[in-house]
Amino acid sequence: MSVTPSESFGLHLVPPVFQVAINWWLGLDTSEGSQCALCPGNALYHLGHHAVTCKYGGDVVSRHNRVRDILVETCRREQDILVETCHRAHIGVQVEVGNNLTRDHSKSRPADILLPNWFLGKTAALDVSIPSPLNPLTLLEARVLAKTAAQVTEARKHQANDHKCSELGCVCVPMVAESYGAWGEEATAIISSITSRLATSTCKSKSVVLNDIYG
Repeated sequence: MSVTPSESFGLHLVPPVFQVAINWWLGLDTSEGSQCALCPGNALYHLGHHAVTCKYGGDVVSRHNRVRDILVETCRREQDILVETCHRAHIGVQVEVGNNLTRDHSKSRPADILLPNWFLGKTAALDVSIPSPLNPLTLLEARVLAKTAAQVTEARKHQANDHKCSELGCVCVPMVAESYGAWGEEATAIISSITSRLATSTCKSKSVVLNDIYG
């Protein structure tokens, strides 16, 4: 609401969209009994929660890809700095890997990002996920316990990926960031480690590097 509407820059809302947005911000009914056009059979929750969490819409995928790309760019930034200063780059990074690595898991992808030689010589398989606290499966718990959605997603990722990662000599690391901004504990630890390495290689303080990442 603080942005000046500009149709030429795409900074405007057509009246029907604006009316729905106003209802959502005010906590009013946004569904009017409608069904989701992307996943038929699912009714739209009257407070608009389904529209935020629907896996068939573009928002969930775009948020996931933005987080993945920021992490990759951060790792590659340190790699480039270390190469330029004639040091061995110790954060190598590979993106969107894991397809068809084993016969039994031909349709699985245990990592969005691979960081070779991360844990005691083992590769870290980072699996990015952006759950919403508004998901009906965790909504009640998320109302009273912070990071419930992140904790549930971390546990689900470990259950699905630990075995296949172990077969590949990797360590599964769920990189979970809730859609409202809260990071999972494992993601926080990885980001802290990456930040420390980048701060050392750039001679910057850790707080400055963290601001670059989150900013």
